[in-house]
Amino acid sequence: MAKRNLVVAQSGGPTPVINNSLRGIIEAARDFDAVGTVYGARHGIEGVLKEELINLSSQPPEEIALLRYTPVAGSIGTCRYKLKPAQTEDFDRIIDVFRAHNVGYFLYIGGNDSMDTANKIARLAHERGLDLVAVGVPKTIDNDVGDSEFRLVDHTPGYGSTAKYWTHMIQYANEENGGSCPADPVLVMQAMGRKIGFIPAAARLADPNREMPLLIYLAERPCPLERIADEVNDMLRKRGRCLVVISEGFHVGDVGEIKDAFGHTSFSSSKLTVAQILVNYLNEKGLAAKGAARGNVPGTDQRHSMAYASTVDLEEAYNVGRVAAALAADGSSGFMATILRNPGPAYTVRYDKVPLPEVANSERKFPARWIAPSGTDVTDDFVKYARPLIGEDMLTLPMCDGRQRMTRLQPIFAEKKLPAYTPQMDRKG
Repeated sequence: MAKRNLVVAQSGGPTPVINNSLRGIIEAARDFDAVGTVYGARHGIEGVLKEELINLSSQPPEEIALLRYTPVAGSIGTCRYKLKPAQTEDFDRIIDVFRAHNVGYFLYIGGNDSMDTANKIARLAHERGLDLVAVGVPKTIDNDVGDSEFRLVDHTPGYGSTAKYWTHMIQYANEENGGSCPADPVLVMQAMGRKIGFIPAAARLADPNREMPLLIYLAERPCPLERIADEVNDMLRKRGRCLVVISEGFHVGDVGEIKDAFGHTSFSSSKLTVAQILVNYLNEKGLAAKGAARGNVPGTDQRHSMAYASTVDLEEAYNVGRVAAALAADGSSGFMATILRNPGPAYTVRYDKVPLPEVANSERKFPARWIAPSGTDVTDDFVKYARPLIGEDMLTLPMCDGRQRMTRLQPIFAEKKLPAYTPQMDRKG
């Protein structure tokens, strides 16, 4: 069988473990006779359009191994470039680039929109007579890929590490709040996830026995600011202090939303933050304790703080990458590699595949059954679901001169064979 090359790309917001999926793909591809050179598209599908393909097969083995410890997408880069039906020139260009470089396998690491892109490319290749296998690799800290019954995917690589990050941040915040509450009795913390509540819900993992004065507000259970203020003051009267975790997409009125290329709100880019609006409201309304409310708004550190990466998450991200490479080599086009939880009291998973059309543009909401009746907490069933994902230990990072040693790929690019091209979305006029 003649070898055909493989292109892997990353899309959307990165995660602490995305590069370990990439490592899994690279290392697994070596085992398949049908796979030739593995290329990484620089900055996602834009790298395909611009014919910027990094030769990953020629990289030093130690740099590939370090992908396990290298967060986000600094290795080959990611993008937020949406392929829309009207962008026919872009679709033509993708096929031309794949033909020019003898590409027979395309793996896209990403969330729901990325699965849509992989699905479109799989269909397009079939229509154009190009022998191309397209496979999706799940990734998102939001855990919003799939369905609310968890039949398609139990959880996405990246979520467990961000949940672990919040587990530690709440522990640390509780220590500070407990010590400084005479002056700062209320701390409001804003969690990523847009309007999906899996990330703020992870705050409960820091306090499964509910010993902290913690209130959790998910975007899926909206309520007026006045009610939040009353509940915060009730907690102040009971405990003398209060920690509040709130979704960045919680409805508090106009925040001056800024949209990305996929049409999603980039809350960290918007003019106002939910946390600051709530802090201002609490201080203006008045607290049932002396002092003032303060706010913390973590940003992309929720997805690039490698020190908090879950070892369970890392292992699963690697394995799902290997499974995706195996699916590609087997000719299983139009599928996403997936992680499914096995039944039983002990946490174990199995790896499988699901059709891309079933996960493309899916958006799993936080299940209503996991929101406590009070609307300010999550249930024990959620804790049982999420607890195994954060693991038991802390990751040991490779260090050099007091700094973390990360992957530094060599700039070995495939020779360009086509005329220069500007992606349609980047053209002016």
